[in-house]
Amino acid sequence: MDILNSNGITFFAVLVTIVSALLLLIIWLLLKMIVWGKSMSKGAYLFLAFFPLISLMPIPPPTYENVQKAKQEQRKRKEDSGDPPDEEI
Repeated sequence: MDILNSNGITFFAVLVTIVSALLLLIIWLLLKMIVWGKSMSKGAYLFLAFFPLISLMPIPPPTYENVQKAKQEQRKRKEDSGDPPDEEI
C-alpha cells in the first residue's frame, strides 16, 4: 500500500489548506479593520469598542475595585480583632 494514495494524507492536506486559508482570511480582515479604524475617527471608536470582544485573554477588573475590596477586608479584620476603627478624613 503506497502512503501517497491513502485517504489520510489527502484529508490532512485538505485540512491544512482550509486552516491556512482561514488564518490568512482572519489576518487580512484584522488588517482591513485597522486601516479602516485609522482612516475614520468613528471607525477607530468602533474598533476599540469591539477589540476586547475578540481578545483571547480575559480582561482584568479595574484596580480600584480590588483596592476597595482590600480596604473592606482590612476593616473587617480590625473589627474582628477588637481594635477601634480608624477615623478617615
